[in-house]
Amino acid sequence: MNYPSIANVFGTLLIVTGSSMLLPIFCSLIYGEDDLVALCISALIIVSIGIPLKLLFRNNIQLDIREGLFIAAFGWVIISAFSTLPFIIHGTIPSFTDAFFEMMSGYTTTGATILTDIEVVPHGLLFWRSETHLLGGMGFLTLTLIFLPHGMGGVRIFRAESSPGQVITKDKFLARNKDTMLWLWSIYLTLNATQTLLLWLSGMSLFDALCHSFGTVSTSGYSTMNDSLGYYNSSFFDWVTIVFMIFGGMTFVLFYLFVKGEWQGIRDNTEFRWYLGFLAFFCGAVSLLLWANGTYDGFMQSLRYGTFQVVSILTTTGFTTTDYELWSHQAQILLLGACFVGACAGSTTSGIKIVHYVIIIKYMYVTIKKIFLQPMSVTAIRLNNRPVEASIVDLSICYFIVNIFLVLVGGFVMVMTDPIDGVTAISSVIATLMNIGPGFGDVGPSENYAFLSNSGKWFLSWNMLVGRLEMFSALVVFYPAFWKK
Repeated sequence: MNYPSIANVFGTLLIVTGSSMLLPIFCSLIYGEDDLVALCISALIIVSIGIPLKLLFRNNIQLDIREGLFIAAFGWVIISAFSTLPFIIHGTIPSFTDAFFEMMSGYTTTGATILTDIEVVPHGLLFWRSETHLLGGMGFLTLTLIFLPHGMGGVRIFRAESSPGQVITKDKFLARNKDTMLWLWSIYLTLNATQTLLLWLSGMSLFDALCHSFGTVSTSGYSTMNDSLGYYNSSFFDWVTIVFMIFGGMTFVLFYLFVKGEWQGIRDNTEFRWYLGFLAFFCGAVSLLLWANGTYDGFMQSLRYGTFQVVSILTTTGFTTTDYELWSHQAQILLLGACFVGACAGSTTSGIKIVHYVIIIKYMYVTIKKIFLQPMSVTAIRLNNRPVEASIVDLSICYFIVNIFLVLVGGFVMVMTDPIDGVTAISSVIATLMNIGPGFGDVGPSENYAFLSNSGKWFLSWNMLVGRLEMFSALVVFYPAFWKK
């Protein structure tokens, strides 16, 4: 293991983290609240540790895949741990366990919280909390790659942090990895700025507009209000947020193709068509159930609330406008199903991802056809008008099975760890592993995770990391062979 190069990258991570606190510091100065000192001290400590690591281990040694996996797995832990400092120093979240849970939830775009009263938190700390969404949405390590030399093996770090779905779809649109990162971040920040402008011009404060945009495009879900977006009771805010959650769930390659005017690539994208199909089915079904049960006044109200919650859960965002646990059991079952979908590979979302469902469904169709109807036929599974390799099919099936296995085992662990009911146990694992945030039971939309034991919070924090790295990069470090030369 090339530890000097790893230390160099970790130094860069800390420098970027500490420098990112400048915006919350500026926010604290504007509002004149008592979180300024905590933010300044935290930024100074983090940068003071990062700079020596960066300078002492200056080298240009190529990183191999093991170093990339190590950095991807432990880099998120390091930045989450150091990012707790403002909350601990200020006293808003005095417990390191709670603060780590909150920061891991922020960076992994989960949106699960231990805060029981969000609105009493000072603006600077609230902004830092939401900024972790902005940084984590596109992948914190992808931001760090921009600041690394070309010879540092950045492509291996990128692949280690990327989802299996990106491997399947082979979404890389520029020759140099750093150029790809710059394009991705440019698109990402443009979407954030556009949504902020729309919300601000429509009556939301600039501070709230920024924080909610950070939580929308990154499909994360931290709000500045205890009642999330339901606090505003604004159909315009809801529909704007719906649109940008859908954007956040799209593979960002499509935005690049849109800018370049390459419409054929958009039309040929199989996952995008299925994504729209999944959204139409779940949104339509839930909205019709709400309308039929008279949950809201009229079809348009049912469509508004049903569509918002489905899009929020399917894209693993986690914003809420109402307590969906008061809905009919049929509607709740559909929402639970949406928890297992996820959106597109190469987006800011987590979850199983639609591309895996596409491949598995096509594989089932081809296999049944071959066994029972046309035994001599040879039919290729195609994605984006290209045949899919057998190893990719195996990867999709494996990824789906591992997700389900982790949910079942995780639910058992939570029941053994905390005195909670089965619904809450399974739901807490689903909500954190899929990076959704709110779930069902005692971790539902009107509740939070504060009541869980420290061991339960650490286990769910690990689930968040596994979900954000989409399984394999986080699990491979448990293989003894990983640590051998």
